[in-house]
Amino acid sequence: MDSTPAVAAVLRSTALALGLDVDVASVVAGLGPALEDLLGAQLPPAAAGRLARAYRDRYALEGPRHAGTLPGAHEAIGAVRRHRGGVVVVTGQSERTARAHLAHAGLEVDAVVGSVWGPAKADVLRAHGAFAYVGDHPADIAAARSAGAAAVGVTTGRHDAAALAEADTVLPSLAGFPRWLSAVRPLPGRARTAGRL
Repeated sequence: MDSTPAVAAVLRSTALALGLDVDVASVVAGLGPALEDLLGAQLPPAAAGRLARAYRDRYALEGPRHAGTLPGAHEAIGAVRRHRGGVVVVTGQSERTARAHLAHAGLEVDAVVGSVWGPAKADVLRAHGAFAYVGDHPADIAAARSAGAAAVGVTTGRHDAAALAEADTVLPSLAGFPRWLSAVRPLPGRARTAGRL
């Protein structure tokens, strides 16, 4: 999901409703760590916590309509299904928010684990026996590697291919994922044509 426009719209309206002055652009530019941490750079702790809680309540209702589905998302999930795999979403967003986005986009997954950042994602990937993890942040790539999963970088976020260079492969979008998956894991019943990662 491209939630950046949704985060900006809902954070702006929530801050306005609470009478708080926040540089929304700088918060959005720093997305990745917990929202309280990002807001804490601009607001006293109590105000940052209040805004973060109100934002999350409002986001579940308003956010998904502002977000976009990344090109190739449906096809990527379809490719995993054709390969008899499961789809687990591991995200820094809350589980509630992630589920709202997925439902709005019509994306069906097997599990959602939210409120997980950086290296902690590796534990979730290991627990689910992930073969591969797709991410747009260098911390996603590090988590995949730490978990022993193939690291698939996508340049759909704020990081370019150079920043994701530690990945096993870097794709310009999710649209390339089905082809990559078929190359490393041929469909059941077909001869393996590529080595294991």
